[in-house]
Amino acid sequence: MASLTIRKLDDAVKAYLRLRSAGNGRSVEEEVRVILGELIQGRPDFPGSPSASMASPAEASARAPAIADAANQASVTLIIGGGIAAFKSLELIRRLKERRIEVRCVLTKAAQQFVTPLSASALSHERVYTDLFDPGSEFDAGHIRLARECDLIVVAPATADLMAKMAHGHADDLASAILLAADKPILLAPAMNPLMWNNAATRRNVLQLRRDGVTMIGPNAGEMAETNEAGVGRMSEAVEIAAAAVDILRPPRPRPLLGKRVLITAGPTHEPIDPVRYIANRSSGKQGFAIAAAAQAAGADVTLVSGPVDLRDPAGVTVIRVESARDMLHRVEAALPADIAIFAAAVADWRVANEGEQKLKKTSAGMPPLQLVENPDILATISKMKDKRPPLVIGFAAETEHLIENAKAKIARKGCDWIVANDVSPATGVMGGDRNTVHLLQRAGKEIGAGNIAVDNIEVDSWPVMTKEQVATELVARIAKSLEKNS
Repeated sequence: MASLTIRKLDDAVKAYLRLRSAGNGRSVEEEVRVILGELIQGRPDFPGSPSASMASPAEASARAPAIADAANQASVTLIIGGGIAAFKSLELIRRLKERRIEVRCVLTKAAQQFVTPLSASALSHERVYTDLFDPGSEFDAGHIRLARECDLIVVAPATADLMAKMAHGHADDLASAILLAADKPILLAPAMNPLMWNNAATRRNVLQLRRDGVTMIGPNAGEMAETNEAGVGRMSEAVEIAAAAVDILRPPRPRPLLGKRVLITAGPTHEPIDPVRYIANRSSGKQGFAIAAAAQAAGADVTLVSGPVDLRDPAGVTVIRVESARDMLHRVEAALPADIAIFAAAVADWRVANEGEQKLKKTSAGMPPLQLVENPDILATISKMKDKRPPLVIGFAAETEHLIENAKAKIARKGCDWIVANDVSPATGVMGGDRNTVHLLQRAGKEIGAGNIAVDNIEVDSWPVMTKEQVATELVARIAKSLEKNS
């Protein structure tokens, strides 16, 4: 009997066969033999096979969409290099699959010293590839398939050696052969010792790869695996790499704020009492940081002035760290002009009048008196500026009672255009949490009230419970719609 010829099959059929064979740990040729065997045994004229085993036309048509979906789903070839950061790649597989991206893994020889093919296969639900001369995959040039039959190639960790091979066109193992044969976008997540990253040879290779159109994420700064080693060289976190992969894979998102300057405040302020103590609040800064990320994704040039928080800087955003309310106001004024200003920071209303130069001590006379004075009102100051006032100023109202009434009073008192009001009572878990329930208050012009006095007409739009990222995305969409309407 003649040998099977896979190359002459339809592309969609080949894609399905390769996906199924990888999932079952077989070669494509072996998988075809299994399928043919199952089909023949299901025929009524095959000895010993009941006719009931045949699939009906309806059953066959029900299976067809699954094949089409599998062929059209976004897929990534993940090359795992040989470094201690390889353990993060297992988390990356999970993050990619959460985003409905199929993952096929390639492990270099060195990578197998840190993670096993079995681990990668269990997480990806796909066969893992390790050998350039694997007879099970190379009968039809498997390294070419791995380079071409995907939408994106991710290398994580991208070691100094692997990047050097890429920069100079080497192809002496499966990973480097795939990269040399690739006609798809490539995303590198470098990871190495800071001395290796800063070596002149590595810098030359990085420059060459960028000129060749390769995208990189990281490396980040931090502690290394080696004792007492720190610096730039840590591989980016799995969630960061997955987000970068999605940005490459998905169609370009609309950028309605392109060319706009957006100024945002976030987090609490710390008002010193003495060198040890301070007045603060429970704000985590998560909502303001989420808004900054959403505005940047919408194309804006974003400056984020943040109080003390334990959050990673949003990518592409200029972040200015401050401590006190006075520091924040100074940096906000210095960041003007802006097209949009969003004041999400929970600024402390008061500070002590006379900050202690030394730690305040308990005395027999009791507690030392703390005289409080009012901090500058950043939202009101910017809203009432005659020069450099942003065309759209948005404040936040964090309340524990009479939410809408207090928010309406605040929008009138402060002079801003919009207020985002939310209930921050302890029972809500909003402060420090990941979800939020907000009400958007907007000035809708003037109306004549009692005594023929013109008063602001305030529209209130109540939103359902959302994650803080969803609130940020919706707020940015409302801003973009407002700008388009007013233009």
